[in-house]
Amino acid sequence: MFSVGDVSFRRAVVNDLPGILELLITDQIGASRDGGDLAPYLRAFDLIDADPSQLLLVGVQKSDLVATLQLSFIPGLARRGSLRSQIEAVRVADSLRGSGVGSQMIEWAIAESRRRGCSLVQLTTDKQRVDAHRFYQRLGFEASHEGMKLLL
Repeated sequence: MFSVGDVSFRRAVVNDLPGILELLITDQIGASRDGGDLAPYLRAFDLIDADPSQLLLVGVQKSDLVATLQLSFIPGLARRGSLRSQIEAVRVADSLRGSGVGSQMIEWAIAESRRRGCSLVQLTTDKQRVDAHRFYQRLGFEASHEGMKLLL
């Protein structure tokens, strides 16, 4: 799909799942939520992979998986029936933070959203992730809404 330096980005395949999980569980917040039995991740991967409105992206450097994000395309009636995209589960290996890989990955997701006709790109980021807030603001995102969640 695209490259940033020596990192190549492409659609994830099932064999990428262990590397994606490693990025999720080495994260400061993800460490308490992710890991364990691979079965639920395999089920989720199959659903994501089969849905043309979902794109699970990975970045690979040499043979190491070093970045990932999920991009979802959501139709809606609001905003004159426009399509929006949702960016989720953004992770970049610690060794590549500050290298521009994350910025390029998000900029690609924004461009892909435009290409698919979206009128809006949205994301949520945990309130504890102060560095992530600055990162997204540098890329033009605004904290325009208060997000809410209900764990089930």
